[in-house]
Amino acid sequence: MNAPLARRDVAAASGTLQLFALFHLNLAFSSIEEEQRGAVIARCYWPLLRLAERFGPIGIEMTGFTLEEIAARDPEWIGRARALLATGRIELIGSGYAQMIGPLVPARVTEENLKLGNASYKNLLGATPKIALVNEQAYSSGLVGLYLDAGYRAIAMDWDNPGTAHPHWHAETRYLPQRALGADGRSIGLIWTNTVAFQKLQRFVHRDIELEAYLDYVRGQQAACRRALCVYASDAEIFDFRPGRYKTEEKNAGGEWLRMEEAFARLSGEFELVAPSNVLALRDTAQAGQTLRLETAASPIPVKKQRKYNLARWAVTGRDDLGVNAACERIYRGMAAGNADAAAWKELCLLWASDFRTHITERRWSAFLARLRAAEARFSVAQPEPAPAPRGARIEMRQITIATPQVAARLDRRRGLALETVRFANHAKPALGGIAHGHFDDIALQADWYTGDCVFEAPGEHKVTDLDWAETQSWTGENGDVFVFGRIETPKGAIEKTLRFAAQEPRIDFDLTFQWSDFGKGCLRLGHVTLLGDAFDQERLTLTTRNGGCADETFALAGQTVEHGAPVSFLVSSSHGLGMTEGWAEIGDDRARVRIEVDRTTAPLLGLLTHRASNGRMFCQLMLSALELDDTRKPCAYLAGPRRFRFSIAGN
Repeated sequence: MNAPLARRDVAAASGTLQLFALFHLNLAFSSIEEEQRGAVIARCYWPLLRLAERFGPIGIEMTGFTLEEIAARDPEWIGRARALLATGRIELIGSGYAQMIGPLVPARVTEENLKLGNASYKNLLGATPKIALVNEQAYSSGLVGLYLDAGYRAIAMDWDNPGTAHPHWHAETRYLPQRALGADGRSIGLIWTNTVAFQKLQRFVHRDIELEAYLDYVRGQQAACRRALCVYASDAEIFDFRPGRYKTEEKNAGGEWLRMEEAFARLSGEFELVAPSNVLALRDTAQAGQTLRLETAASPIPVKKQRKYNLARWAVTGRDDLGVNAACERIYRGMAAGNADAAAWKELCLLWASDFRTHITERRWSAFLARLRAAEARFSVAQPEPAPAPRGARIEMRQITIATPQVAARLDRRRGLALETVRFANHAKPALGGIAHGHFDDIALQADWYTGDCVFEAPGEHKVTDLDWAETQSWTGENGDVFVFGRIETPKGAIEKTLRFAAQEPRIDFDLTFQWSDFGKGCLRLGHVTLLGDAFDQERLTLTTRNGGCADETFALAGQTVEHGAPVSFLVSSSHGLGMTEGWAEIGDDRARVRIEVDRTTAPLLGLLTHRASNGRMFCQLMLSALELDDTRKPCAYLAGPRRFRFSIAGN
């Protein structure tokens, strides 16, 4: 008996390890120029079909856009793929028309993206996928209902980050199909991808490790029970082609798809290779079929691979993620209010794609801006009116007291009009404001904490804040609203702040303008809504928002340590974030809640929550991030001129 068969017998004796793979095809890849797409099809996509023909079933996932691009350049590839689908050598995995980050866009846009993608699959391949790969593995519970309504019965999601966030899960959970619980109470089938496993295969194909070392890793995943392992769930464009994203990329020596075939030949001799959907048949195995909540307050939107891949990567970094996302929001609002056709929705989905927000080339960035501006000219809603011009008397005192029928507040002019205390009429106690130095015993919290301030930090430089004297004016509007205007000079330029304290509702509006010519590489965080612990029941405190779905997502905070804004490294300034895709988040208990609203058409700010306890005292603060730092940051403004940010804080 030959060695491979002997190994298969050993595997059967110790339990069955099923292997599956899915390859991600993306002709919108950020660092691939349009004229290179034909080469990608020839060098990467055709060898993938040959791999599937020899060793299938293999999953192939692509957007509708990529499929249409292949059809336009190489119709023969489409015909061959259809034939392999018909014979079961390929399983089609869906994702939508464009590779959008679902937890960063309104639910309606994802609905259109999934619908348009399914139409492209049906039209060109004659099939509609039943399993979806979550785009960039950026998952939120709000997306579950959207996938179900689009006809999907399962999703593929990276194990590593949800698994790390739930250390109490049984060890076998990672090898078996489960169900992901959605925000609306429904659940969807779940199969796990595996970062280490696909990187091991990449390393073998790229000649970093030898075949036996790779096979030893796979063999090490066997156990005395049935298991499934995803051996690959990543890009197809990185074999026998170099996208040029990283300076550290090794020169392509050729023959990488042949090495891939060598790996699959050995794997097929020792293990059972199955289609991704076949893994769902293991749902009756012990520890399978559990309904799991993948997200936590500390990790509300799990993302693929290492921690440098977090929501900020597509929200507030890149060349000008915030600016282009605001433009997309304006286009969406205009389209949603009108009668946009399928072509218009396709264009918006493409404009909101993740690839334009990372390592995009100069030429593609220029072309993207032209398309974005054309779409704005056709659909965009108007930007809000400018903040009212200051027209009140100059204020010289340090503390400013505000009183309307709905809001009582005290501001500190020496600290850039930071809110020392705020009490809304519908709350029994002041709910937010400042916390003085020394309030907490924990040395990490022994600082002054504010509400309403702005902080910019860049590597190796002093902080730039608005915590300085503000040239201030105040006046009362016709309906009783009280306005306060302040101008604070900083080393990077002036910050102008207009605050409106409403008379008819418990609400404070912030309108900020940064007269800065250069934001550079750093992080800019605004608002810093700091709760006052005495106003809330710490055991009942929750945060509620929407991250791309139609249903509210609620996170219990009692006993949780949450540090979304904690840096991952010197290069990556934050760890997690909240998409707030409908423009709001609420924090509070069953007696009092604080609602933070963001004008996404001006700037769709990213929410960063900090929550922790210190000797029985609660520290809870929601920051609004306008800019973070990571490897994609390459400053280049979508629109020239001052930057404006609009948000509000209300009592509920």
